[in-house]
Amino acid sequence: MSLLDIFSGALGYLFWLLLLVVLIQPWLSMRSMQHARLRLMEIIERKYGYRVITMIHRQEKVGFLGIPVYRYIDIEDSEAVIRAIRTTPPSMPIMLILHTPGGLVLAASQIARALKSHPAKKIVVVPHYAMSGGTLIALAADEIVMDQNAVLGPLDPQLGGPGGVYYPAPSILRAVEVKGRDKVDDETLILADVAEKSLRQVKELVMELLRGKVNDERVEEIADKLVGGYYTHDYPITVEQLKEMGFKVSTNVPPEVYELMDLYPQARTNRPGIEYLPYPTVPRFAPSERRE
Repeated sequence: MSLLDIFSGALGYLFWLLLLVVLIQPWLSMRSMQHARLRLMEIIERKYGYRVITMIHRQEKVGFLGIPVYRYIDIEDSEAVIRAIRTTPPSMPIMLILHTPGGLVLAASQIARALKSHPAKKIVVVPHYAMSGGTLIALAADEIVMDQNAVLGPLDPQLGGPGGVYYPAPSILRAVEVKGRDKVDDETLILADVAEKSLRQVKELVMELLRGKVNDERVEEIADKLVGGYYTHDYPITVEQLKEMGFKVSTNVPPEVYELMDLYPQARTNRPGIEYLPYPTVPRFAPSERRE
């Protein structure tokens, strides 16, 4: 056998070895990240005495191609979260960490009712945002813990219209009211009928979740404000606004929660061009201590 044959064979083995590494590396990385998350969750549970459940929806990488997947609250989420709540001892408090743009009303309402029915204390931690269905789940907690700059969102139902466009249920009803029922087509009238039902149903659910959490005389007022189209659907409801409504909101987010969020990376191809040192280095000295 010539040296050329030996060299060609070695290159062939090297190629297949590199291909195997490329295929396995993302799986190993994912397993390592998952292990780090579970280890940190265990630290949080031991330190604060809560059963920790996370529902964090980011734009994740899938496989070695880095294909982004858009996450939202779906039935699989509700099954998993309800299972976690069901297996938590009745006397053990629950900490649900939420980071989500929202999702299916059915799934979010199932999670919210399951969380509210848990006998021990329930807190929802929002490090960045929990919009729409995420807000619905947050209402089920005894206490909402948010970063000072975190936000929740309105709960007006969104209905699919012609061409796959989604419209807010309150806006559909107002459009029909302004134009007149005798001047709109049958499809719009059907949308208006569904919009009316969805508004009533979501409002009743919100009032159910709010009872016992805020003053009884304000329950319907708050539900109207969150559901009735007072805001646009992407409006950020701040900590101060939630407190004004009467919610029990704390800004004492456990520092470990921020560490946990770092272990749910965004897809790099869509990550904004923002960089910073882990701690400030300037000014290095107080003004009175500045060296000449």
